[in-house]
Amino acid sequence: MNIPVLSSTLLLTLLLAVGLLFFIRASVKERTQQVKLISSQPEESLLTQLQVYFEQRAYRIAAVDAAATQVIFQGFVRPSWFLAIFLSLLAGCGILCLDLVLLLLYPTGSSFFPALVLLAPAAGVFYWQKAGRLEQVFLKVELIGDEENQSGSLITVTAHRDELAALQQALSLKRFE
Repeated sequence: MNIPVLSSTLLLTLLLAVGLLFFIRASVKERTQQVKLISSQPEESLLTQLQVYFEQRAYRIAAVDAAATQVIFQGFVRPSWFLAIFLSLLAGCGILCLDLVLLLLYPTGSSFFPALVLLAPAAGVFYWQKAGRLEQVFLKVELIGDEENQSGSLITVTAHRDELAALQQALSLKRFE
């Protein structure tokens, strides 16, 4: 192969490697959102139902503000074995591609470049160390309407987006627009 083809292939491979690094880093990014949900249940029974739900999901009550009807739940989110292995495999494939291009461009480094593949498990280790963390769920329940004509409850929840989707589906709550 000629040098312009190899150098442009190296440039594209390096760009893909940068994308892979950002993908691995994004796997541990915190994705906390706040959403407002509506329930037709009264405030007291809804709070009990929410407490049971979060306790089943391995959260515990960390703090309660009775005056503001706000509860903070806390739980440990475990990292995924599948994702750690998947990220290591992706990193291995990316490093192997970079190795092949470097071997074609610099044939004298044939003993050093293949050894770079041994760095691939570092992606899984990085994910495993950063993904396991304490998550907090902030929950506030308010009445909709007045005391006499209660039409339901408004729930303001701040949590991980996957947890919000699971909560909304499990308790059949609708988003407040």
